[in-house]
Amino acid sequence: MKSSIERLKRLCAFITGFVFFISGILKVLDPTGAGLVMKEYLEFLHIGFLGFASKGLGTAFSLVETLIGAALITGVWRKATACAAMILQGFFTLLTLALVIFNPEMDCGCFGEAIHLTHGETFVKNLILCALLAVVLFPMKEFGEPVKTKYVSFGIIAISVLAFCIYSWMYIPIIDFTEYRQTAMLESADTFQESEEDMYEAVFIYEKDGETQTFDLQHLPDSTWTFVRTETVMEEEFEDNSISLSFYNADGEYSDELAAAGNVMVVSIYDPELKSSDWKETADFIRSASEVGYRPIILAASTPEEIQSLLQNTDEASRIIIEEHIYFSDYKTLLTLNRSNGGAVWFSDGYLIKKWAARALPDKVQMKVDISSEITEAIIEKSTTGSIVFQGFLLYVFAVMLLL
Repeated sequence: MKSSIERLKRLCAFITGFVFFISGILKVLDPTGAGLVMKEYLEFLHIGFLGFASKGLGTAFSLVETLIGAALITGVWRKATACAAMILQGFFTLLTLALVIFNPEMDCGCFGEAIHLTHGETFVKNLILCALLAVVLFPMKEFGEPVKTKYVSFGIIAISVLAFCIYSWMYIPIIDFTEYRQTAMLESADTFQESEEDMYEAVFIYEKDGETQTFDLQHLPDSTWTFVRTETVMEEEFEDNSISLSFYNADGEYSDELAAAGNVMVVSIYDPELKSSDWKETADFIRSASEVGYRPIILAASTPEEIQSLLQNTDEASRIIIEEHIYFSDYKTLLTLNRSNGGAVWFSDGYLIKKWAARALPDKVQMKVDISSEITEAIIEKSTTGSIVFQGFLLYVFAVMLLL
């Protein structure tokens, strides 16, 4: 009987730990995104004055959630871990209940950008996790003893997760779950407009016995159905893959089409409070991109007057380059476009091909290689690399937790 209770408790601890770990690591993957979610929660709780620390707080919560998940899976410090998990989950459940009641326009952020849940779905998920943790906690005496090597396993995982978090903090997510991911296409792209016949399809509305259904040309109903009308709709592949990137010049004229044709290198600056050396590096990068054959564009979440003020201490050559190529957009768009302030994004005929963090901008040689390569190869190389690295990391940590 005792062993059966221990097995049940360990099973519930593993399931809860798995959810905690995946939820946490998906947010550790994107510290900036975790900070945005944390900022929304702080504003919902009317403590928005802490918004300046939202990224740090969001990352810290994500780390704690991930490590609690690892501890539940490995079975170390079982009583303390179960209590900590229940306290944390109880807090999340009460918070989600408040979200269900007041229904603010915000995402729960449980799984970062990877999975989006409604407030109701999140609340149900939290209730299930609370029930599982109750099984883990009670009876309090039936925890069992963990295998000693599991403490070593947990230590390895903790170091690995911390290293992964530091990398994610310094660079951009190795997998992009936002709408501005690879192969996304700008709504203003020439290719998008030229291929309207391929983008849209005609659907036919028929009625039978008071019920209406939609059919396409290849699957029309039999004669017992009555034709109602024809509608033209955008095909799902285009609807799901199109993104908006609006920006305007110093005169207030929108210039979205500049990013939609040819090879375009966009430097996004959502926080323009850069050092003079950073502005100079941006200017040098813009110059190199132009020499290689890209159309360089700087997008800043600012105003022309603020930019002129910020560039006062920058050398004249750099200032001229920046003022010649700078345009203006909103903060949220630029933060979503590239999580790295001063990072670069390569568009080819309106398709998003690659992103780089400000710390890892490509040099002129790499840009020449990219612009002369097949677009499909460039997309596959970048997306496959990130996916393989992240999947490999998950396989590694679960192998250590389960097999060591």
